[in-house]
Parts: sequence; structure tokens; C-alpha cells
Amino acid sequence: MASIVLNSVDKIYAGGVKAVNGLNLEIRDGEFMVLVGPSGCGKSTALRMIAGLEDISGGEILIGEKVVNHLPPKDRDIAMVFQNYALYPHMTVEENLAFGLKLRKMPKAEISKRVGEAAKMLGLEQYLKRKPAALSGGQRQRVAMGRAIVREPQAFLMDEPLSNLDAKLRVSMRASLNTMHERLGVTTVYVTHDQVEAMTLGDRVCVLRDGLLQQVDTPQNLFDNPVNLFVAGFMGSPSMNFVNAELVRGEGGAAVAFAGYRLPVPQSTFAEKPGLEQYLGKQLILGIRPSDFEDSVAANGHAGGWVRLPVRAEVTEELGSEINVLFLIDAPPVQHQDTVAAADAGDEEDATLPLVGDKSLWTARVNSRSHVRPGQNIELVVDTHNLHFFDPASGLSIGHTAGIRV
Repeated sequence: MASIVLNSVDKIYAGGVKAVNGLNLEIRDGEFMVLVGPSGCGKSTALRMIAGLEDISGGEILIGEKVVNHLPPKDRDIAMVFQNYALYPHMTVEENLAFGLKLRKMPKAEISKRVGEAAKMLGLEQYLKRKPAALSGGQRQRVAMGRAIVREPQAFLMDEPLSNLDAKLRVSMRASLNTMHERLGVTTVYVTHDQVEAMTLGDRVCVLRDGLLQQVDTPQNLFDNPVNLFVAGFMGSPSMNFVNAELVRGEGGAAVAFAGYRLPVPQSTFAEKPGLEQYLGKQLILGIRPSDFEDSVAANGHAGGWVRLPVRAEVTEELGSEINVLFLIDAPPVQHQDTVAAADAGDEEDATLPLVGDKSLWTARVNSRSHVRPGQNIELVVDTHNLHFFDPASGLSIGHTAGIRV
């Protein structure tokens, strides 16, 4: 096992296009690090540079404290798992698992031992004599992972290995990956564009955009303390709601005003977010997570001190344990390059309603005990202790003291 360190790594293609721009990242020994971001952000390029499949244009890469800039892939002691399983179709599962070890002239007894252990770990024992064509997509991906495991490398590099699987299978494979990592403890770098996958798998998550590192942190900290509008909008599903608002001070204390609503800002928020008081009387961008809303009826009195917002449900998405309530607020959508980029990076399935005039479509995630239906008026309550504030010019989170964490 080994740590992986990237020091000011660049990748410049012909024409001066910077796919990766000054990337500094330390992946600790035994850590599961996820690289996430929209298509074209440089995450797969970064992974391929670690693997040695792509030359770097500047900086240095260390695996286990050894600079590997000019080492070929076979000498880096890493194992890759790709999106397309890359299995040999004419070989059985057992032969696929053993193939790389045979090339290394490993003793037959050791090969048999490693193949058996990997097959047992991945639930492939009963499929060892089958060929890939007789396996499901999930089984083939497990074989591809098994082929990496038997190598016992210093690090696993995985490039969107679950993206070819259906939704339910992806969830079970995520659980298998978590279990595998806990048992093996091997340093793992995992690339995905799916932020739900990133949050459920990663010890830490590195968010990239246009080849630039945005933030590295634990999944929960990325969700709770995003460094800028892009990370706030990209991490979390459904996405954070944004609106241009004004921070005002009245008789009852500070409040944030937008679209006819006025939400009090707790005094503790000013202590937690240094610099926020400098925005009193000024415009800023307010962010509210869908999960920080609740239906006032379903809240059953648990939302004491939460602020009430009467809205009209335009669309409801019933998810069994909860309901997404889509509603309009009387304010134009925030037009900032960060929010636009984060929205473009979302799943294509997240089709939005056509906007009505200059209004914004927001989402609240409420308890399934709420019986709200489309077209109904509903009183939402919102937890004002979890409000997010962003500078309208820079897009940076106001009061984010940690900055980019590495």
C-alpha cells in the first residue's frame, strides 16, 4: 500500500488546452479518494496520469514516496478497473482472474490461492468455470475487480466502473466496493461524475471543474460547508436552491429578504460565518438545501423556531420515504457562472419545468406523512440555522474559513 501525491500536476493538450491545471492532491495510504466533477473536468485525465497511461506536462506524481513521472504503467504497481470490463471473452472467469499473475510467472499454488480468495470475497466461486458472455453486467464488473485484487497492488485506480450498470445494481455494487475496501485497506482512487456515488463511497472527495481543484473534504463537509456556489450546487441531490437576496437588519435582528419572504438569520450564524456582517444592507446569494425544509403539518411540532413559508406545490415527486415538492418563488433564477456550470453538470434526467416569467423553481424535500398534491397550497418550515450565503461577484461561500482543503 502507498500514498499518492500530485504536486502541481498539469496536462496540456495540443492547442494549449489545459485538461488539468496545477493539481495538488495528497491521497493518504489506505484512503478511498473519489475524484468527481462534470464531463470534461479533468478527473479521468488525472487518473490516467497516475496510472502512467497519460504523460504529464508539468509537476510530479509520487506513489509510495517514489517519483513515477517517467515510469511505465507496469512498473507503478497499480491496478486499474475500467468502465468497460475489458475481460478476455475466450477465457473462463478463473482464467481471467489468473491471467495477469501467469504473465508474472507466479507459482501455480500462489495463483490458485489468490484467485480463490478474490472469488470468495466477490461471490464469484460458482462462476469460475463460466465465460464472460454467460455473466450479467454486475458479475462481469466483479470479475474485473477481482483481476485487480489478485495483483495485490499498492493502489487501485477505478474509472467510472459502475456507470454501465442499472441503478439498483449500482447501489449493491457500491456496497460491495465499500466492503472490499474495508477488508483490503488498499489506497483507492475512484473517478465518477455521479455525486451520490462520490458521497457514499469516498473517505474524502475531490471536486474538480475545468481542470481546477475546487475543494477536497469529507462528503459531509462538502455538503455542509461548500467552498463556493459550484460545489454547493454540484454536491447534493436534489441540488441546493439559490436566490439573489438582501441581508437586512430590523428591530427583531438580522434577516435575509427575497421574493416577498423574510427569513430571520440567527445571531449564532454571524459567529459561525466571519465576514457575514459586512454584507448587512447589501445583496448576496442565499442557498437553502431541499432537506432543510419540512411540511409544517408533518413536522408535528418538532420544528420549533423554524420559519414558515407558504407556497404552492407545482409538482410533487413521491419517493416512498419522502416527497420532493417543486414550487415557484417570485424571483429570477440566479445567473452566475458557478450555478450555471453546476446545473449543466447535473443528471440529464433532472428535467426542469418551463419557467413561468421571471420565477425560480425550488425544491423542498418533505416527509412522506405530508399528503401534499400538485396545485395545493402548503406551508413549509425552514431551518434557518442551515442557511448558506455566497458572494454574488466571486461566488465564494461567505465565512468559509477552511478554504480549499487538501
